[in-house]
Amino acid sequence: MLSRLVLLQFRSHSHLELALDGRPVVLFGPNGAGKTNILEAVSMLSPGRGLRRAAAEELARQPGDLGWKIRAAVTVDGIGHEIESFAAPGAARAVMIDGKPAQQVALGRLMRVLWLVPVMDRLWIEAPEGRRRFLDRLTMAFQPGHAEEVLAYEKAMRERNRLLKDMVRDAGWYGALEAQMAAAGAAISGNRRAALARISAAQRGATAFPVPEMRIEGEGPADLVAALAEGRARDMAAGRALEGPHRADLVAHHAAKGMPAAQASTGEQKALLISVILANARALAEDTGAPPVLLLDEVAAHLDAERRAALYDEICALGCQAFMTGTGAELFEGLGGRAQVFEVNERGGVSAAPG
Repeated sequence: MLSRLVLLQFRSHSHLELALDGRPVVLFGPNGAGKTNILEAVSMLSPGRGLRRAAAEELARQPGDLGWKIRAAVTVDGIGHEIESFAAPGAARAVMIDGKPAQQVALGRLMRVLWLVPVMDRLWIEAPEGRRRFLDRLTMAFQPGHAEEVLAYEKAMRERNRLLKDMVRDAGWYGALEAQMAAAGAAISGNRRAALARISAAQRGATAFPVPEMRIEGEGPADLVAALAEGRARDMAAGRALEGPHRADLVAHHAAKGMPAAQASTGEQKALLISVILANARALAEDTGAPPVLLLDEVAAHLDAERRAALYDEICALGCQAFMTGTGAELFEGLGGRAQVFEVNERGGVSAAPG
């Protein structure tokens, strides 16, 4: 749970500070006021590039060249921690936990952060890459070390791809890299399958949202070392590896209607995504004893009143500290006094509103 959030020179906010009490957080105001920037700042308290996948230099307030910093006070298992995520001008992002330098993966072990943003509304109909990232984010919430396995796999694959493009034919150059890819790939696939099974189990009979039946396709052969060795000539022609977990796809069906998620209506596709995020949160709460932080950008805009009420009830039942944005406070009336409500004005100022 976050109890304090401070942004310094981050995106549109030169200085912003929020005192939080653990309830869901509503941020409402006009488009362009900086609501999503606040959610993005919270996403930077987890490993990776955040909900916009922005480079560190893109996060600094413009104009200027001052770098940026996010400070947060969080409580985990009753113990308070101070987190800083920051980047000096021209430098990579750095992390401090309780005043000591830390790796990004340590953030994933300290707190779990899940998000749903408007660009993800097309998840079921876009290219597989977006669904793989979505699946890996869900998986990392259960296994923070999953991020390290993905990085190890991608590093070895990049080096192998370089050999392929340089038309290197000596098998001795490939063996170690292919063994690294296979070891990391097996861990990636195992982590993904375990996360998906856990999420699917947490959906049964526990939500008012439509349940998707999900599976992973195209992970590659079980013996990836042999497949990579046998496929070098084909991969050399393509200039890249054509088999492995980097080619996997997350496939979903609307269970009640028996149709692919990609063929469901826009509203149903959004509801399926919400269902997955809530199931992930439910499973994490059961497994770790603490619900994750949810970042739900413009989540209520395309939901009818009944679905909005169902969403708020499930969030509150889970005890999630969910950060939700919208253009008007009326979208969140179903929360009543169960949320902290802040108005974000066009100058980026934030003020508490009744709630």
